[in-house]
Amino acid sequence: MIQGTNSNAGKSLLVAGLCRVFAREGLVVHPFKPQNMSNNAAVADDGEGEIGRAQALQALAAQVPTSVHHNPVLLKPESDTGAQVIVQGRPRGRLDAHRFGHRRDELLPAVLDSFDRLRAIADLVVIEGAGSPAETNLRAGEIANMGFAAAAGVPVILAGDIDRGGVIASLVGTHKVLSPDDGRHVKGFLINKFRGDVGLFDDGLATVSEHTGWPSMGVVTWFNDAARLPAEDAVELTGSPGDGSLRIAVPMLSRIANFDDLDPLGLEPGVDVVMVPPGSPLPVCDLVLIPGTKATIADLGFFREQGWHTDLSAHVRRGGRVIGLCGGYQMLGRTIADSEGVEGPPETVDGLGLLDVHTELTSTKSTEQVTGRHRASGEAVDGYEIHVGTTTGPDAATAWLELTTGAEGATSANGRIVGSYVHGVFAADGFRQAFLADLGVSSSLDYGADVEATLDRWADHLESCLAIDQLLSVARSPV
Repeated sequence: MIQGTNSNAGKSLLVAGLCRVFAREGLVVHPFKPQNMSNNAAVADDGEGEIGRAQALQALAAQVPTSVHHNPVLLKPESDTGAQVIVQGRPRGRLDAHRFGHRRDELLPAVLDSFDRLRAIADLVVIEGAGSPAETNLRAGEIANMGFAAAAGVPVILAGDIDRGGVIASLVGTHKVLSPDDGRHVKGFLINKFRGDVGLFDDGLATVSEHTGWPSMGVVTWFNDAARLPAEDAVELTGSPGDGSLRIAVPMLSRIANFDDLDPLGLEPGVDVVMVPPGSPLPVCDLVLIPGTKATIADLGFFREQGWHTDLSAHVRRGGRVIGLCGGYQMLGRTIADSEGVEGPPETVDGLGLLDVHTELTSTKSTEQVTGRHRASGEAVDGYEIHVGTTTGPDAATAWLELTTGAEGATSANGRIVGSYVHGVFAADGFRQAFLADLGVSSSLDYGADVEATLDRWADHLESCLAIDQLLSVARSPV
């Protein structure tokens, strides 16, 4: 199990890289994250529901199909204090932070069940922690770090992020606050995101080992191509500022979801993806892409609070194009009705009015993988849907996609405004190339091959930095 001294210590990519390292050695490897908190989700290949998008990347690295058991508990934030709870792929209700703190023990049986299922079919399970085990105020009932490690009897390697500074103190301090029972699970530490001459940190490694008794597993130096792999957390979204001839502006909604839709576009040399933070106007651009959101009505209000609705109207008047995906699609319509109180008190609100469609939110959640073609170009597409609600209206008669399940999405009469529930469509090279060609940009990127090659380079990098045999030995040792 890889735990970190802090959030964003690089645990997700470390697990992905180690999955690829060991899979290349011929082992059957599965990733596992007991509890994840993210609105960036994927539909699992086993058809049983949704998991964190980071675990989908890790499964790709491990060269195994995705399963809901890779991430049995997924928390999808809907507000600053509340989240939807997904258990083994399916919604299990909503909880605020205080109530969740008292119910985590109820989720441990499902977590252990999923782990046991993976352990039964794998030579090796590489586990990702969440946050930091040093948050001792959350230890009671905790199932994401030492709570899981203790329940499952797994060894832990602690990762420290040196790029943040204070890594020696964070590692030594974590050792200091861990209880003896928890501390015995830690079998070593590693340093992540080191820049410069590794030899300069030899004394630092010695200091950590002296104060903790933990051996060093190595120092992972900075990997520039990490940005080519999908980011797990919205706080890491920076776009791809450059001199691309096509400029795409993406408003950063407060509950932005499934933002990996942007990854293939961000890797295109001719495309400049601009993430627009709250408080900044939408810039002059060729295309505004309104992404998914976990709370459509609340984020529609947030969109208006930023004044982005005014900027969007000006963009459309200038002849600019707009795409709304999932929640962004719902926002583009004339109204959004929540008569069942799915997102809050029952209400109907006005949308942005750029598509002649209406959305009715429902308590039934759609989670499925889909395939089909883009109607205008005929190019194949595949992706997945994760949403509540149905959208109908005159503009839906001019669908954007033709799926094997039927027509999908909507297109305005002038063809410049598009909406769709399908995530992941831009990963399809033929479609993306046709889409960009229509906007005047030539593309030759093979996105899937780029991700695979980056994972291999990342695995090579880890092999050069870490004591891989020692890590495998730790994994074989009972706790």
